[in-house]
Amino acid sequence: MKIEVFGPGCAKCANTEQTIKAVLAELGRQAEVVKVTDITEMVDRGVMFTPAVMIDGKKVCEGKVPTAEMVKEWLK
Repeated sequence: MKIEVFGPGCAKCANTEQTIKAVLAELGRQAEVVKVTDITEMVDRGVMFTPAVMIDGKKVCEGKVPTAEMVKEWLK
């Protein structure tokens, strides 16, 4: 599983990445977590608001920091 976190490096983007990693650890799941900070790539991939999250190429969240419960739902 590949989880991409899109954002320029702001606090909200860092919180999003930390929440995802914490949930993965809590559930004992393995995933590749990648930060995407290149604005051109974000636009090319359809991201208009950050932070945004894609799992295996599918956008699951955009423009808000997800809660742990949201992340758990995505990983089901």
